[in-house]
Amino acid sequence: MKLRRIVAVLAPAALVLLIIVRGPAAYAQQGPQAAPTGAPAQTQQLGAPAAAPTTNVEVTQNGGTEGPSVGGISIVSLFERADLLVKVVLVVLLLASLWSWAIIFNKWMMMSTLRRRASSFEKTFWSGLSLDELYQQFSHRTDHPMAAVFVSALREWKRAFEGGNPRETQLSSVKDRIDKAMNVTILRETEGIEGQIGFLATVGATAPFVGLFGTVWGIMNSFTAIAARHDTTLAVVAPGIAEALFATAMGLLAAIPAVIFYNRFVNEIGRYTMRLDAFADEFSAILSRQLDERAAH
Repeated sequence: MKLRRIVAVLAPAALVLLIIVRGPAAYAQQGPQAAPTGAPAQTQQLGAPAAAPTTNVEVTQNGGTEGPSVGGISIVSLFERADLLVKVVLVVLLLASLWSWAIIFNKWMMMSTLRRRASSFEKTFWSGLSLDELYQQFSHRTDHPMAAVFVSALREWKRAFEGGNPRETQLSSVKDRIDKAMNVTILRETEGIEGQIGFLATVGATAPFVGLFGTVWGIMNSFTAIAARHDTTLAVVAPGIAEALFATAMGLLAAIPAVIFYNRFVNEIGRYTMRLDAFADEFSAILSRQLDERAAH
């Protein structure tokens, strides 16, 4: 038993030692057997392979269905393929944009005319004519606010002298009535100038959100159609997304000019109102001085 144990222990060690001495190549797997030495096999010469096609081959992956052409997208086609609600949004934004431009051109010409007439009136007012001559000239054609302020103040002046020169105790009340008449006229004329300006503010504030609503609705419909067709290729996705984004573009197209010209007109109307106030103050000082002179006599 001891001898067997000794042999079992020494046998692997001897095998390892033998492999080290003779090298691992001696115990490698034997190679394949030699090829048969009979008659050589007959070989057949194969011809050259056919040349690949030189023409361009158009390959379109559309999931088995024909999608809309991306290159054929236009504004008309976007509107025609849009959902009914998106079409309503686009029409509303288009009408709002057209009406905004009509207001813009109208206010632009009106402010230009008012500035020109105000300059002409101030030139005539300071030309040295008497107040009665100016009143006769402008009483029947108050076609701009500055002339209207002048006529209202002088009309109140003439009413104060209908029963003769007012007493000294009545001078302050006459001055107050003249100032109130001019202030009321300025407010009334300013309201007329500011008419329809609020529409520009409304369009500028709401048009982007209306367009965004159309975009959200259009994208929802696009993803619903994609899920129904089980196709997410660009040719299928692009037209629907373009239709939806077209609503946002229309909203910005209506809002940007409205905001720009609203701010411009508000500033111009503010400067014109300050010009009216300055004229009213100057004219009030002139009338007050004449009242004091008449009361002294």
